[in-house]
Amino acid sequence: MLRKPYDEKAKDISGVFFKKLVSKIPDLIFQLSLSPNGELSSPFFNKAVIQYFELSRNELRNFDLSQRIIEDDFLELLHSLQNLPDNTTVWCHEFRAFLPTKGLRWFKAAANVEVDQFSYTSLFGRLSDITEEKQREIELKISEERFQFAMEASSNGVWDIDMVTDKVFYSAQSMKMLELEAMDIVDGHARWDDLIHPDDLAEYQNQFQLHLDNKIPFYENAKRMLTKSGNYKWILSRGKIIKRDENGNALRIIGTDIDITHQKEEEKKLVQSLQIIGEQNSRLLNFAHIVSHNLNSHTGNFKMLLDLIDEENDEQTTKEVLGYLRTSSNALNQTIEHLKELVDINTQMVHKKENLNLNMYLNKVLDILNNDISKNKVKIFNKIPKECYIDFNPSYLESILLNFTTNAIKYSHPERVPEIMYNHYLENGKVVLEIQDNGLGIDLARHGDKLFGMYKTFHKNENARGIGLFITKNQIESMGGSVTVDSKTNKGTTFKIYFNNEI
Repeated sequence: MLRKPYDEKAKDISGVFFKKLVSKIPDLIFQLSLSPNGELSSPFFNKAVIQYFELSRNELRNFDLSQRIIEDDFLELLHSLQNLPDNTTVWCHEFRAFLPTKGLRWFKAAANVEVDQFSYTSLFGRLSDITEEKQREIELKISEERFQFAMEASSNGVWDIDMVTDKVFYSAQSMKMLELEAMDIVDGHARWDDLIHPDDLAEYQNQFQLHLDNKIPFYENAKRMLTKSGNYKWILSRGKIIKRDENGNALRIIGTDIDITHQKEEEKKLVQSLQIIGEQNSRLLNFAHIVSHNLNSHTGNFKMLLDLIDEENDEQTTKEVLGYLRTSSNALNQTIEHLKELVDINTQMVHKKENLNLNMYLNKVLDILNNDISKNKVKIFNKIPKECYIDFNPSYLESILLNFTTNAIKYSHPERVPEIMYNHYLENGKVVLEIQDNGLGIDLARHGDKLFGMYKTFHKNENARGIGLFITKNQIESMGGSVTVDSKTNKGTTFKIYFNNEI
């Protein structure tokens, strides 16, 4: 019996061992061969090929990759092999196959590449089923596309802060809210904070820190932020820490931004409307009180005088009582006229407004009062610019200027030359007319709450009726303005009229 040499015997043993070892590997082990003219063959597959491609015995004998691989993917695989770059040692390719039972599956082939002296290319590698990975990848891509679509379709902005590196991401919508573009650099959390209105910064920082310290479950804050055009918008930000280290320090925070400027403006209008309604109700109650008090006083006088007429037989006494009755009648008529004027002011829904030259109207009033000004030697100081305009009711403006000027003359101090100063300036964006005198002044501690009341007088002046300031205040407020007073006894009085003209 002829024995094989030892090295050949070892070689046979090694080959058997290799085949057994390869057959036990769960992955599909393969060898592909590509001829110089581009023909593909598969000299070797391990037994895993049966499970991978769901092959029957007959199919296994004549198995061809093109039998299972989707046609377009097989052509791409073949093209990939035929166009391998020179000196390539590694090849990877993904493709789809359609199996009888499992249906569509994804596979990944990875192999070492060898080219022999006859230009035959051999690939030795393995095939892995990556269907689950591909499904996760597709699902992630769909999820990302949905998220991207949601961000683009939503009016909300999205932000993401890495607290370790201070790197921050702001979505296009967040940038758009502040009129910023992709080229505008927002390179850190602090840079974004620089855009917050100074008056809102402390509250924002406090809320953010409370969440960092884990004292509140999430962060929420509404603040004004500066846009690229120099205007402020109200931005509502919400956020939550999604990752902390072992010591509880924040590592990552994500959140949203919402432009609530329109909502804030509507809230402001609502507050203003409620304020106006409150003021109107207050004036209505005051008016009802005035009507009740004053008319009751007059009706009481009438009853008393009529009772006296019924009781008196003396003709002279009756004549005197009738004189008192006429006086009371005249007073009642005057009261009704005042009340009617007040009703007209407060019930007119739309007050006529015109763009009026304030300086021109003041000069008109000063001309009307020229005799009183000359008689009392009043010094007038007009500091109102010639081109100062306000939107106001013409008759109301004349009445207001006339009333304040008349009062300044009427209540001048007897021991000094009367002085009246008219000034104009802006205060918190509002046009202000200031009228200052050096007259008798008013004790505001005693009379401040009654100053603008109806039929309230504070000096012993025979011509004082106590109706002027009451009506003037109503005229100013009916036009959306307001009036304040500062006064010191024997020093003088300063009235400030705030017109509803925002600059």
